[in-house]
Amino acid sequence: MVGQGTAHAPRAGAPASVPAFARVPVLAVAGAAMAVLLAFSGRHGYHGDELYFIAAGRHLDWGYADQPPLLPLLALLTDTLFPSSVMGFRLPAILLTGLGVVIAALIARELGGGARAQLMAAGAYACSPFLLAGAGHILATHMVDAVLWTVICWLVVRWVRVRDDRLLFAAALVTAVDLQVKFLIPVFWVLVTVSALVLGPRDLPRRPLLLAGGVLAVVACVPTLAWQAAHGWPQLEMNAIVASEVAFAGGRATFLPMALEQAGIGVGALALVLGVWWLLRSPRLRPYRFLGPAVLGVTAVFWFTAGRPYYVGGLFALCFAVAAVELDRVLVPRWRPVVVLAYVLSAVVAVSWLPVRPVSDYAGTPYSPMNMALEEFGWEGVARSVAAAYTSLPQGEQARTTVVTETYWQAAAIEKFAPELPEPHSGSRGYWYFGAPPEHAVDAVFVGSTRQRLLGYFAGVRRVGEVDNGHDINNVTQGEPIWLCEGRVAPWPELWPRFRHMSFTW
Repeated sequence: MVGQGTAHAPRAGAPASVPAFARVPVLAVAGAAMAVLLAFSGRHGYHGDELYFIAAGRHLDWGYADQPPLLPLLALLTDTLFPSSVMGFRLPAILLTGLGVVIAALIARELGGGARAQLMAAGAYACSPFLLAGAGHILATHMVDAVLWTVICWLVVRWVRVRDDRLLFAAALVTAVDLQVKFLIPVFWVLVTVSALVLGPRDLPRRPLLLAGGVLAVVACVPTLAWQAAHGWPQLEMNAIVASEVAFAGGRATFLPMALEQAGIGVGALALVLGVWWLLRSPRLRPYRFLGPAVLGVTAVFWFTAGRPYYVGGLFALCFAVAAVELDRVLVPRWRPVVVLAYVLSAVVAVSWLPVRPVSDYAGTPYSPMNMALEEFGWEGVARSVAAAYTSLPQGEQARTTVVTETYWQAAAIEKFAPELPEPHSGSRGYWYFGAPPEHAVDAVFVGSTRQRLLGYFAGVRRVGEVDNGHDINNVTQGEPIWLCEGRVAPWPELWPRFRHMSFTW
């Protein structure tokens, strides 16, 4: 039984009942998506960010310079369970992608979509290059964040139909979890609140259980916010770095084209646009109209603030579901083969974003910071190269030598694949906050940077090697110099603040 005050009459125009869940076809699509991800999950190696999440998990804290604490904790757990398996490490991402496919179908069902509409929504989710490959292929914050946004959208849509306030409380609890992954979801709630107050349902923002859940979400953030405050709010500095990286990739001019590409070449992009249009215009979707301006508002906020295009990825499923329901109502039978072909071609494009090519195909490829596929290669080679430089030192010199790197990816790779070396340190982003090298370490094996810069910190600097990733692949670490830095010129507590940099390179 629903407690008094938690259930209300459904919104006029919302379906009083919904079609049966198309369990078999939807679960088949989810299973196919997970099978594809599983098949390619261990083909190459860890992404640099995944190694960083593992390292952050080994330095558990209430907060980090560039993220809340949930992903490091999840990475620590999966790395503990599967310490030598990239496939095992990525299982949570694979399972969450399957969940996202199912939730997309459930949103279509809530909107009155039958089996075909549910299948179309699930298929659009599975054919999105971002949701399948960009997010589903690696265990990262944007992956978990997108799925949690999808769940929240489903709970809000369902509340509009059944008016059970426990759904809003559940949405607030999912929000509390999401705030431990990224700090983006408040943008969604602000725009939903404003839109609901203008277009209705005007009682949504005032529901007691939603407000109670919101309080819990805020309380859950207190430890992370306290960490940020104690460390000078580095997340705000990180936001500026993200804006500069987005500008390098084209900035606001490429935001919408890239978002459409990530939704899906073909089905996804069309469904995204049509979904927003029908939210705004369809008489049948009048109870859900407030979600249309909310989607546009969230997109505008991230566009204006120079956010990454995939920040809107958590809204893809909602738009896909709307488009699927409305298309299913207007499609005539003779167009159905065309729709099937469009889904097949979209699936091929999405799968092409996965590491389908063998490692040897990447040899000699020109380096591009936009080609993230290059950053899944050779991290063991980084660790081997540094270990070779370190172990070439006389035993006595090793005892007074630490390992420092220019980027947090390099440090994380050494920590993962060369545990026999001294604990690596880096001034890069969140790694700087893990602490300075020990005071007895007067020398350092340093990966990256330049001799001229390092001479500001050490009396002598000489090159003793370079990074070889073992694949002749031109990624961000290939060929990076390895320096032996001797004679630290000041105590580490004095030098370490000068090593700090939130940019990727130093």
